[in-house]
Amino acid sequence: MTESPAYCPLCDDRHISHYFQDDQRDYWQCKNCKLVFVAGNQHMNEADEKQRYDLHNNSIDDAGYCAFLGKLLEPLSRRLPEAATGLDFGCGPGPTLSLLLEQRGFKVSCYDKYYADDESLLEKQYDFITSTEVLEHLREPKQVLERLISNLKPQAYLGVMTQLLPAASQFSKWHYKKDQTHICFYSDDTFKWIAERWGLALEILDKDVIILQRGN
Repeated sequence: MTESPAYCPLCDDRHISHYFQDDQRDYWQCKNCKLVFVAGNQHMNEADEKQRYDLHNNSIDDAGYCAFLGKLLEPLSRRLPEAATGLDFGCGPGPTLSLLLEQRGFKVSCYDKYYADDESLLEKQYDFITSTEVLEHLREPKQVLERLISNLKPQAYLGVMTQLLPAASQFSKWHYKKDQTHICFYSDDTFKWIAERWGLALEILDKDVIILQRGN
């Protein structure tokens, strides 16, 4: 087992306990926000991480992938005002959700650290922000969430897709942790902490679909 990290990357709390160890990594849990995470000394380097993402072959022509995104697309679209403007954060090499949203009359900008790194997009405010299969990759979840929430207009939405943490007894066989680029794992309790910390309304719609709304 590696040395315990000094603090939680989401809430900065120092009450960290060892959660699980497999043949590749250690997993730690924060006693405050309940985040389960991999410490920085076991993160994949960014060059190798990008090589993994380069292999993603997501496309609007992939009916299965579009159906997967529909789990967020449908409920989010129902909540948005007509002609709402949004940001797809972490769009990846093949933006798809943004195109599906644009088909419904919304205007969407795309940001990605590796593929669409236009920092000026993170200085604006939006009616909604989507982040699908991104939060589990974040090295600094606190800083990223703070920034995204500041980019929300009053009453705006943050739509998230990430697999929620299973029961501890199921973690050893959980497929989601096998991806070495996945380093943060969020439970219902973690999202409740996030909502309380930043004053957001929380809806957990499925085991991998979460919508947060900023107040006035």
